[in-house]
Amino acid sequence: MNKTLITLSAALSLGLAGAAFAQSTGSSAGSTGSSAATSPGPSSATTMPPSSGSPAADAKADAKAMKKQADGDYKAAKAKCKPLKGDEQKACTKDAKAAHEKAEADVKRAEADAKAAKKTSKSS
Repeated sequence: MNKTLITLSAALSLGLAGAAFAQSTGSSAGSTGSSAATSPGPSSATTMPPSSGSPAADAKADAKAMKKQADGDYKAAKAKCKPLKGDEQKACTKDAKAAHEKAEADVKRAEADAKAAKKTSKSS
C-alpha cells in the first residue's frame, strides 16, 4: 500500500511539474490558449510511451491516461479522509469528490478533442 501511495505521489508530482513547465514555456512560445497547455493534468511526456505518430491516437491515449490519473487521485484523496471524523471527514470527502468531478469533466473534454482530431485527420 505504501509503495502504491509513493508511486501515485511521484506520478502526480511529475504530472504537475510537467504541466507547470508547459505553462511557463507554452506562453513564451506563442501558445494559442489551448486547454492542454493550461490544464493541470498529467503530461504526456511523463505518463505515456513515445508518440504513435497520429495526433488522434495521441489525444485518445492522453484522455485515457487522464482518466486513470483522476481515478488514482480520487482514491488517494478518499484514503486521506478516512482517519478524519465528523464534519472534517465530510468536508474532505466532499472536496475529493468535487476534484474528481472536475477531473472527469477534463477527461470528457479531452475525449471530445480526440474525437474531433480523429474526424479532422480522416477528412485531410
